[in-house]
Amino acid sequence: MAATKVYTVGFESDVITTTVTASGAAVEGWLDEVLAVHRRRLHKLVVGLDVEWRPSFGRAYSKTAILQLCVGRRCLVFQFLRCDYIPDALGEFLGAGYTFVGVGVEADAERLWNDYGLKVDQTVDLAYLAAEMERPDLRNAGLKGIAAAVMDAHVEKPQWVRTGDWDAYYLSDEQVKYACIDAFVSFEVGRRLFNGDY
Repeated sequence: MAATKVYTVGFESDVITTTVTASGAAVEGWLDEVLAVHRRRLHKLVVGLDVEWRPSFGRAYSKTAILQLCVGRRCLVFQFLRCDYIPDALGEFLGAGYTFVGVGVEADAERLWNDYGLKVDQTVDLAYLAAEMERPDLRNAGLKGIAAAVMDAHVEKPQWVRTGDWDAYYLSDEQVKYACIDAFVSFEVGRRLFNGDY
């Protein structure tokens, strides 16, 4: 059976339960839990989405190594390159019409389609959303700048982690924290912008 480990990741005053897995069954379990917990608001469900891959410093293309999803204080880090199978439930979740948010999320969705045939139905780029919410200065900002403006939060994005070995069998604690916080902050910024809480 593929490996699964659950972490508790702290960010500012939040504690995020983070499931890191290469198990299709664990992904199905995580999705079932999220859908059950949020069943009354599925029509307006916001999901933080990000992907990581091993950086290529030449012309070579690196397949997407991990998918990060976050809803509320629950994050999933799915290791595509190590997984036993990609569950149909994941494709159904990505295609169910929920709102997937992130910075550069359209490019992430394109990678998921090109690499794994997973179609993300509805994406909203946080930079554009923030700009439309009377913050035009954020149109070209990254997640770090948007989080500072919307959440008054400081996001650490160390270069050595960002450009690390995302296709490793075991992710380091620093990689897990980075992956979780990226997806969580995307979710939280999206939630706040959609609710007018900024």
